[in-house]
Parts: sequence; C-alpha cells; structure tokens
Amino acid sequence: MPGRFFLDETTDVLADLLSARPDADVMPTPRRNIAPGQQIAVLTPDRQLTLMRWGIIPVGRKNARGRPVMETLINVRGETVFEKSAVRGLGRAIVPASGWYEWTGKTGRKTAWRITPRAGGVLLFAAVFDVWTAPGGKAIPQVATVTCPPSADVREIHDRMGVILSPDRAASWLEGAEAEARDLIRPAPTGTLNVAEAIGVDWAGP
Repeated sequence: MPGRFFLDETTDVLADLLSARPDADVMPTPRRNIAPGQQIAVLTPDRQLTLMRWGIIPVGRKNARGRPVMETLINVRGETVFEKSAVRGLGRAIVPASGWYEWTGKTGRKTAWRITPRAGGVLLFAAVFDVWTAPGGKAIPQVATVTCPPSADVREIHDRMGVILSPDRAASWLEGAEAEARDLIRPAPTGTLNVAEAIGVDWAGP
C-alpha cells in the first residue's frame, strides 16, 4: 500500500488530465519521494486540484480515557471505509501519482521497489478527505488513500495496495452513490503494473 510515492507530471499536465482547476499553491513537480505528513496534490469532487496533508487525524476519535486520538491514518482499508467510525462520512477524493514505493527484506537490508503503470501515465488513487480543526482553531485539509488486497503484480512485495481508478471511473468515485463507489474497491487488473528495484532515490527527503 502506498507509504511513499512520487509524481513526475507538472501541475498544468495534471490539471489538463483531470479536467481540474489547480490552486495557485499546488507544489511543482517532479517530487521523487513524497512522504506521509507532507502536502500533496488532491483532486476533490468539485474538480479542484488542491493541497492537503497526507494523513488523517480522525474527527471525534477518542481513546479509553475519552481523550482525542491524534494518530494519523495515511491509508484506510477499503473493506471498512464506509463503516469504520473513524472515517465514516468523509468526502471522496483522488490522489494522482506516477508510482509508489514498497520495501521487502530485513531491517537494515531492505530492498526498495518502484511500482509504476506498465502503459505509462498517471495512477489515480482513490482517497478520502476532510478538514481537521487543530488546537487553536486552524483548519487543516487532510487526506488518506484507500487500500485493497494486492493484484498478482505486487503480491510478492506487499499484502495490500492502493485502489487504482481508471480515468473513466474517476467521476464514479468522486460523485457516485455509495454502492457505485464500493464496486470500485478492487485490485488493479493483473498485468497493468511494473515492479522494479528502486535505485538512486534519496530516502531522506522528497
């Protein structure tokens, strides 16, 4: 499932591809190593390409003592995204990416893998979003990607993957009824992704 990803396309190309209006502060690309907690480009149902923090602090989530839980969720399981109290009722969005990274092996000797669309282009990850009000009243738009079981392409390196939407189904995720959106939570078709060892990436920063 996406824990780090990268984006090679320019904001103008993304806006054209997604038929979106980009905010002025959408970060330029390329970004080779996008990490949780950073600001990322997100497509909202109103076709705005805007910045949000990657990682959701669930609204109203509390621990056994009744205190707010501040742990962020960067991915949410597609099987429970419409039922789990921590994320129920969030808006739907899309996170564009050129690909993502996974790791295998033991600590200190891990191998990084780079997953990209075999046909090229941009991946459209299904996501959910809302606006969290931080202590002090600051409003923070936040987003998490939605995951599902892996396809055969990535099964050997991870037991989950992000839900990848085909361009013709993007509107169904953003604007469709819940039943229509549920039907999209499935692995990408086998043979559509390429997995190769990631070489020369600076893991210390984007």
